Amino acid sequence: MTATILILGGTTEARRLAERLAARADIVTTLSLAGRTTAPVEQGVPVRVGGFGGAAGLAEHIRNAGIDLLVDATHPFAELISTNAVAAAADAGVPLVVLRRPPWRAVAGDRWTEVDRVENVPAALGEAPRRVFLALGRQELAPFETAPQHCYVIRSIEPVAPPLAVPEALYITARGPFDEAGDTALLREHRIEVVVTKNSGGEASYGKIAAARALGLEVIMVRRPPLAAEGALSTVEAAIEEIDHRLASRAPRGV
Repeated sequence: MTATILILGGTTEARRLAERLAARADIVTTLSLAGRTTAPVEQGVPVRVGGFGGAAGLAEHIRNAGIDLLVDATHPFAELISTNAVAAAADAGVPLVVLRRPPWRAVAGDRWTEVDRVENVPAALGEAPRRVFLALGRQELAPFETAPQHCYVIRSIEPVAPPLAVPEALYITARGPFDEAGDTALLREHRIEVVVTKNSGGEASYGKIAAARALGLEVIMVRRPPLAAEGALSTVEAAIEEIDHRLASRAPRGV
């Protein structure tokens, strides 16, 4: 019996999971993207772009599309959609599998200052002017207008528009992965004193963390929000095993 799976994606893990499932004849997979990136990478399966209209809208889509299982493989900081996924899966009566890459952990040589939210970063930077590398989403930059004394070097996938209302800001548009050597060169070139990032985890953007360590720079690290669902899996392989387990034990539709 063919099963229909909806993956809430936007991460490398979601794309890799979709690629693995696409090769299977017993599963029909659709990947959902929020649509914040205008030119997403090729995903390998049919893609749905845009929101659902909250938890109720997602539950309605699950029922209307005959989804048998929902996978939340969104970004670790996508609090709202993860919360909606829990509610929608329960409402629609389908299993939910959560795939979330592990957070980074500080190691010897790291100089981390951890904060709970991006809005707390400007205060953590202090009053004295500093050269700051911001590796954040373009929609998360507004709080830094409250600290215009710093010089900001900003790297984002999409262009920042409008630009920040600060005297000094340089914008770099680039898509990862970023390695340690490249990020070390970038931090040196721009004479960066402190790196600001969220604890996204994974290898694709770890280069700046390793580079900051090698250069002895402070990193202001935004902690992850708490998960809306328990039992998150950390690898694609574990997610596939769980998907197979959940599908094997599901009741036939209409029962």
